[in-house]
Amino acid sequence: MSQQVSAKEPNAEQIAEQQIYKQMGVSDSEYELICGFLGRKPNYTEIGVFSVMWSEHCAYKNSKPLLRRFPTSGPRVLMGPGEGAGIVDIGDNQAVVFKIESHNHPSAVEPYQGAATGVGGIIRDIFSMGARPIASLNSLRFGKLESDRVKYLFEHVVSGIAGYGNCIGIPTVGGEVVFDESYDGNPLVNAMCVGLIDHDKIQRGVAKGVGNPVFYVGPPTGRDGIHGATFASEELTEESEAKRTAVQVGDPFMEKLVMEACLELIDTGIVLGIQDMGAAGLTCSSAEMASKAGNGLELYLDAVPQREEGMTAYEMMLSESQERMLFVVEPKDEAQAREIFERWGVICAKVGKVTDDGRLKLIHHGEVVGDMPVTALVDECPIYNKPSSVPAYYEENANIDTLRYEEVRDLNGALDQVLSSPSVASKAWVYNQYDYMVRTSTAVRPGSDAAVVTVHGTRKALAMTTDCNGRFVYLDPEIGGKIAVSEAARNIVCSGAEPLAITDNLNFGSPEKPDIFWQMEKAVDGMAEACRVLDTPVIGGNVSLYNENSKGAIYPTPVVGMVGLVHDTDHITTQGFKNEGDVVLLLGDTYGELGGSEFQAVVHGVTEGRPPQLDLNKEKSLINAVLKATQSGLVQSAHDLSEGGLAVALAESCISGGLGAQVELHASDLRADIALFSESQSRILLSASPNQADELEQLIIQHGVPVRVIGRVEGKDLVIHAGGAAVVNRPVQELKQVWEDVIPCLMK
Repeated sequence: MSQQVSAKEPNAEQIAEQQIYKQMGVSDSEYELICGFLGRKPNYTEIGVFSVMWSEHCAYKNSKPLLRRFPTSGPRVLMGPGEGAGIVDIGDNQAVVFKIESHNHPSAVEPYQGAATGVGGIIRDIFSMGARPIASLNSLRFGKLESDRVKYLFEHVVSGIAGYGNCIGIPTVGGEVVFDESYDGNPLVNAMCVGLIDHDKIQRGVAKGVGNPVFYVGPPTGRDGIHGATFASEELTEESEAKRTAVQVGDPFMEKLVMEACLELIDTGIVLGIQDMGAAGLTCSSAEMASKAGNGLELYLDAVPQREEGMTAYEMMLSESQERMLFVVEPKDEAQAREIFERWGVICAKVGKVTDDGRLKLIHHGEVVGDMPVTALVDECPIYNKPSSVPAYYEENANIDTLRYEEVRDLNGALDQVLSSPSVASKAWVYNQYDYMVRTSTAVRPGSDAAVVTVHGTRKALAMTTDCNGRFVYLDPEIGGKIAVSEAARNIVCSGAEPLAITDNLNFGSPEKPDIFWQMEKAVDGMAEACRVLDTPVIGGNVSLYNENSKGAIYPTPVVGMVGLVHDTDHITTQGFKNEGDVVLLLGDTYGELGGSEFQAVVHGVTEGRPPQLDLNKEKSLINAVLKATQSGLVQSAHDLSEGGLAVALAESCISGGLGAQVELHASDLRADIALFSESQSRILLSASPNQADELEQLIIQHGVPVRVIGRVEGKDLVIHAGGAAVVNRPVQELKQVWEDVIPCLMK
């Protein structure tokens, strides 16, 4: 894809008089600030550079005040927000590196390349830190799967993720897919990558050492992706389809070569600073590297490799062509660096030098075509505290009784309905397109609570997951934010791992709207509190705003990516029932909480009321109890209760294990349909061998967590009794078929 820009660019006077800067997302007041920083009116290249650096995507100008509320430090945190990715110590001089980022708008107009380059970009964030990428995950949201357009987006996004990840040789091991009409026209495509690193190999994106050369590596620069950062910082409209040129084109084979060459370069110890060219391309990487070192940078644009003729300075600086990196070494190490890239068949061109004047200078055809203070570009973007107001829908939902619905007596049919909801149903159609076994380290494959990848040469492993329930966040952003973090932690601990830290992707509508900004601040408050109580600091992430369609904003969807440490591979746990006769235990209390539940949406056709409440101290006790139980070897299976409540958790544990269960709903004030499908929080389903069940139960009680034996693993049917009668009685094979057939049938 090419974007032809007229050789006759507007001059500084025309930019001011015709307010051309507004087309780039720069407001009148921001334009005046830019003029003040420069002491003159900016030319076309300069206003382009400022526009991308001051976009929400790069500057977080609407969200930075909220992001400061997150806890970002802890005894294990080696690097928090501010670099390409966060880093957490896992012992033995090793660390895990991870981050999540969005490629929502590009995927809405060009789903294959939008998704593929989202994967490529997040992988570069990981290896730019010096880490070897070991796994990828994703979090996807689409409209209802009955729509042809949604099917097209879904199919091509999944193909893009598979096409890039499979070719580069990094397993795609986990994630989530949700379908809801809220995301019609504005899908969410969030990509996460996890890597491993030794402490002494950690890199930073800094341009150190005045006089040192700056090198460009990777394929030549083209006109694809120009203004991608500003495209990601505005609402999608009917005109967005015309902005396909703002979507980059990926080449995973080239990325593999660039990655291996960069990791070899880092191994030499000669790198002073390295950063990928992601959002805003050469502009962002050069300006940020200079800013972090307190230096300036001079770029010689004639030396930038170009794949198209007649490229202007504006085009080269704003292009987001993929698989490109920028690094700095000392002059004495230049030959060694060049030799490495030559051997890997990757372009390595000297394109600039580090200066001491604190300015980003652009030289093209022997002339200075840009001269801007680095601090103005990176550190002086205006930060906005947007007005906030409580939405009317939130207040209206406070008075809705979510238990008023007529009792559902056909619970076999209700279970089929919920299991066959595309959001709950098996995602095998998705992950079977991914290579999740490459590198042979995947210990728990997609489909369980969390993926688990072993750490070669050790007894350790890493558990990883992505989670968020947008309905809950919509109904109560603060509670929903807490639940997003807590559910991720439950998924991690159900895999036998200790939760370490999170990366987040805050997907919201327009911050210009007070009700949307209220959603943002409340969700952040909830997430921040959960992170503090659960000791899972935020080490990095991404903000994606302006996610709107013709009906309004998407559900607020602050996706949480969490990584946990399995201290010994013997502790690895999965959700499937293991043995006939094993005892089934339910941890936590069940309340009449249907607000935002899958049962409410699928069976009753509404999303209303308030979501389940959450006590973070109870959540912490639950996580500690289950972690201790798995580490003590007392647990055969563990499964978090989330979408679909107890009924779906039991069905999934039966399906995964290929075994049935006999379960008794003990007497309570709850109707059977509510007890089975309530999505009350802080609940986990465990199974244990009969000779260890009592010891497990006592351990759970000692942690102050409610626990009850509810049945046994038995036969080939799932039978659930209530009040002396079997309210659910289904062959597991039939449930499996219901669960597995939905998405393949819809995608035919």
